[in-house]
Amino acid sequence: MDILSELFNMTALGEITYQTLIMWAISFVLLYLGIKKGYEPLLLIPIAFGVLLANFPGGQMGVVNPDLIELEGHRYMNLFEIAHDYGIMNYLYYSLIKTGLLPPIIFMGVGVLTDFGPMLRNLKLALFGAAAQIGIFAILLGAVAVGFTPKEAASLGIIGGADGPTAIYTTIKLAPHLLGPIAIAAYSYMALVPVIIPLVAKLFITKKEFTINMKQMEKQYPAKYEIKNMKAAKIIFPIALGTLAAVLVPSSVPLLGMLLFGNLIKEVGSSTSRLADAAQGPIMNTATIFLGLTVGATMTAEVFLSAKTLGIVVGGFVAFAISIAGGIFAVKLVNLFSKKKINPLIGATGLSAVPMASRVANELALKYDKKNHILQYCMASNISGVIGSAVAAGVLISFLM
Repeated sequence: MDILSELFNMTALGEITYQTLIMWAISFVLLYLGIKKGYEPLLLIPIAFGVLLANFPGGQMGVVNPDLIELEGHRYMNLFEIAHDYGIMNYLYYSLIKTGLLPPIIFMGVGVLTDFGPMLRNLKLALFGAAAQIGIFAILLGAVAVGFTPKEAASLGIIGGADGPTAIYTTIKLAPHLLGPIAIAAYSYMALVPVIIPLVAKLFITKKEFTINMKQMEKQYPAKYEIKNMKAAKIIFPIALGTLAAVLVPSSVPLLGMLLFGNLIKEVGSSTSRLADAAQGPIMNTATIFLGLTVGATMTAEVFLSAKTLGIVVGGFVAFAISIAGGIFAVKLVNLFSKKKINPLIGATGLSAVPMASRVANELALKYDKKNHILQYCMASNISGVIGSAVAAGVLISFLM
């Protein structure tokens, strides 16, 4: 009996609680969505497995409360002490996530993958990327009204920008204790863009508006100005925008600056192609692995199973929906005063979920008119949404830090 007792104590069976089982179930659902459904698998799968690791009893893979890292005399542990006392996952979290290192690194890779050409050709459409950020600020005010602190409300609101790294970076700066639930909500709703955009669009866009053909509008009302040297414009743009953003919203530089740097090394061409390949390949992939695992590891049962988490799940969805609706109504407003009509689906893509939002809007337009290809116009708004969400994050951090 003593041997059997020792064997039982060696296992974690006695430490499994109903909270543990709930967290396992959440992890399994996220893994199913990432593996079977293909919803944002590059990040959803590492995050989901990080949740599983964090909730294995006795595994010591969950990220601990930052208060535990503070020693007597208000001295914080160094990284070696953290690794010794709390394990490898806490070492990775406090060195890579808590410092804010990985989100800008991922943004650099995103910059390499981004083509600002569609936006530069249709600068007027870029305005809808700004209009779609309304969900961030609307939910911020609503969250404060229901009891969230301003910093927590800002971290919740940034989900409306539909950009995972931006949401993570903002939360690290303002409300790190909510990082797990906010990251899960942000990436889950990004994965559900094919569901959410049609849902909101069908509520606010009429059948006649769905069929507005942008190419026909271009023929009837051709642009007065055209960029003659697009290559030069693509090289100048990230330098000029980065300088402007640094002056007006300096807090946006860690994200936006790295995005623009990644874009610049791609647009320069063959002389920097090796840098671009590294940024979008091994560097970005490595950063994505560690970001996903460590963010998932913050989702222990004590953190996730709370009323605030429910508020984040609901608030994140509402922020998403308001952002989409904000872009749609911005287009409707412009159409009231312009002969050259714009398809409101372009406004619906003012989110930062590139290029998924544009593909979804294009497919939706084709359902109403098989010849109505609006992808390149949606990309103009969609790409500007990436910039808009980074600037919005910078504004929030500047005001609330």
